[in-house]
Amino acid sequence: MLIIDDEVPLLEAMRLGLAPEFDVDVASTAEEGTLLAATRPYDVIICDQLLPGEQGLEFLMRLAVHHPGSRRILLTGYINPDLISRSMTLAGLSACLLKPVSTAELAKAIRAALAA
Repeated sequence: MLIIDDEVPLLEAMRLGLAPEFDVDVASTAEEGTLLAATRPYDVIICDQLLPGEQGLEFLMRLAVHHPGSRRILLTGYINPDLISRSMTLAGLSACLLKPVSTAELAKAIRAALAA
């Protein structure tokens, strides 16, 4: 899976927490995520909504075109029901999770996405 988040300590915590169960690559910008996604397919792509340069929803919608088989999960720190509802449809999201998200909650969403 690929996780994109510009909060590097949080990104590392997610990577370390998920690594025992999943193969995890990380990126701190949408640009880095795009470069990694060009090198291999990912079963799951997890992205924070607020990124420098490109918002997470836009990034996931763009990757959905090039990687339609990947499951997509959006992370956001803002409770905006309209954004969450729109995001689920626009990007074909498997989940939209509110930050801070625990490793256990994220792993559960990943398993559910992979089972769908």
